[in-house]
Amino acid sequence: MDLNWEKLFKRYVWHDDKTPYLTRVANLTSLQARYEIFGYALFMGVLAGLLSVVTLSPTLPHGGATIVPVYAFTVCCATVIFGFTRHPWAAIWCALSPLAALAYFGVWGFHANLEDGDKALLIVVAVAGLLYSRRVVAVARAWHGRAEPG
Repeated sequence: MDLNWEKLFKRYVWHDDKTPYLTRVANLTSLQARYEIFGYALFMGVLAGLLSVVTLSPTLPHGGATIVPVYAFTVCCATVIFGFTRHPWAAIWCALSPLAALAYFGVWGFHANLEDGDKALLIVVAVAGLLYSRRVVAVARAWHGRAEPG
């Protein structure tokens, strides 16, 4: 059985049109921009939807503060709006969520059961999400500025 690893890798992991994350925003085609926005909206929508339910628990560090699940729900709604309209303002609202996570860690701290490595990993993931969110906002602005996106 002869496996063509390059073909399998391009088919399931990296595809030039469907995963254009190393392509500069100015060089993105409409199809690539659509796939990148769809992937981001799907990931953020599921994550924010789960967080809006999970953060209702009073055993988390924020206790019963209602601002946390309400904010997570607004991010979920903004993600749905962003996925359908590709509007830059919805992208900006979604892009602020990693910053909100860092603010959450600063105000309420971490769960008591987390070790130092887990805390560092959460901070690294939030900072990486914040850095990537800048790209998504740039893609949304480039998409919004096009005369005929399609």
